[in-house]
Amino acid sequence: MNKEEQLLQRRFRDLAYMADSRGIILFSDFLNLHEQDLLLQMKNDLPGIKYFANGGFPHAERKVLCFCGNQNIKTDSEIEFPISCLHITPNSKKFSDAITHRDVLGAVLNLGIDRSTVGDIIVNDNDSYLFCSLTIHEFIIDQLIRIKNTSVSASLLDKNDFIYKPNLKEITGTVSGVRLDSVLAVAFKGSRSRLQGLIAGGKVFVNSKNILSNSYVLKENDIVSVRGYGKFIFGGIGNQTKKGRFLVKVLLYQ
Repeated sequence: MNKEEQLLQRRFRDLAYMADSRGIILFSDFLNLHEQDLLLQMKNDLPGIKYFANGGFPHAERKVLCFCGNQNIKTDSEIEFPISCLHITPNSKKFSDAITHRDVLGAVLNLGIDRSTVGDIIVNDNDSYLFCSLTIHEFIIDQLIRIKNTSVSASLLDKNDFIYKPNLKEITGTVSGVRLDSVLAVAFKGSRSRLQGLIAGGKVFVNSKNILSNSYVLKENDIVSVRGYGKFIFGGIGNQTKKGRFLVKVLLYQ
């Protein structure tokens, strides 16, 4: 574990013990999958309080962790996470550049904003939706006026009004067993040996947990993320072929 990871786990420990001792709610910054997994690794060594995660919408990957020391709170629906949703639109769609996730993130970070205060970014037909920390949304609205060569405007959107239906591509294939490396080969059309290196390299996450075993068995509706490749939902096992192989389905995020 490197120094940054050690400091982050120390921060988690401080937040957990403070929330527990004071009976209050405390929040982390936005965390990527690896950072979320660092909490899972140490959770048994932390106080027995409730821990919730939220990214602003159900399919979010980057999430804020809640350390809930208030024993009266039972579910995350009772917690108002400090997350804002911004709707970013070109001032003139007719003359707008083609805008990507990378373009939006770059423009926001160029304002001097720290990556840890920015969550997921969804781009749809040059309209963008940016999830960020509550404390910085006014700054972004005031300062974000251009992405690439396109003039844009940002406005606050109620998170409840954000409706996200991911574009999923169904892929099917056959495997000898529902091992993680076999299903990755179906999803990303790669060789098992190459994809095994991604697993060993700590780049594969199942439901936000870092998985290092090639033989990990997936369950239906598990969400698998692979750094540099993408993300998919495991659709489960179908019929068995005459050769004894299993038909599997994955839903790949586009």
